Amino acid sequence: MLFLRSLAFNVAFYLNTIVQMILWTPIYFLLPRKAAGFVPKFWASSSLWLHKVLAGTRAEITGLENLPQGPCIIAPKHQSFWDTIAFLPWIPDALYILKRELMWIPLFGWYVAKMRMIPIDRGSRSKALRQAVRIGRERMKENRQLIIYPEGTRRPPGAEPAYKYGIVELYSQLHVPVVPVAHVAGLYWPRRKFMRYPGTIRARFLPPIEPGLPREVFQERLVRETEAACDALLVEAARGPNPPPLPETAKRRLKELGVADELAEG
Repeated sequence: MLFLRSLAFNVAFYLNTIVQMILWTPIYFLLPRKAAGFVPKFWASSSLWLHKVLAGTRAEITGLENLPQGPCIIAPKHQSFWDTIAFLPWIPDALYILKRELMWIPLFGWYVAKMRMIPIDRGSRSKALRQAVRIGRERMKENRQLIIYPEGTRRPPGAEPAYKYGIVELYSQLHVPVVPVAHVAGLYWPRRKFMRYPGTIRARFLPPIEPGLPREVFQERLVRETEAACDALLVEAARGPNPPPLPETAKRRLKELGVADELAEG
């Protein structure tokens, strides 16, 4: 049954994406950029609905009151494809940093270009960072919210933190608040895996880190607060009545937190 539900969701997800891109095209490209933003928001919401109905996986997002009014940087953990779409419906005018190769995909790339995102060449990190700062500064004048994944690539739940320097540079250069986002979506929608596990993915927008801190102070606070919240969500998921399968990284982290024996006894 789990395999069939995962299969149904994966098929429906891609069909939904393709059909919506085709159906919305006549309207999407005629509207002004900001007005056209309802299309990707609707797609993200419908994808989450399919995830709930077909895979049995709900989304519970809290802490939205921590989103500042106006421009900011949103810094989620990156564990799953889920965290690339789940926050989109809640963000007024999202601005993503993405690899430029995505712009070359027919139709999808045109949709992304319409939203005026920040495509970068990941082959040259220093050049990519300068480009992100330059374009990000311009987009901030439009009161947009920049989404960047501080660890750069998807990592499994419980894995040791591997935060990159890019988020520190953007914080220092753009002078806007940074909102960390904690979750353990990788337990339910694992990276590079076919299976989708039922349950409730809980994500939390944490209080913003205001601009003006020294770089090393900001980085330490970002890592400490994000990882503490992720640990709490991991423990909560593992203690749940029907926890998803735990990867080795999650088991190891639970052991470090001192709750592995308690879970084993339960």
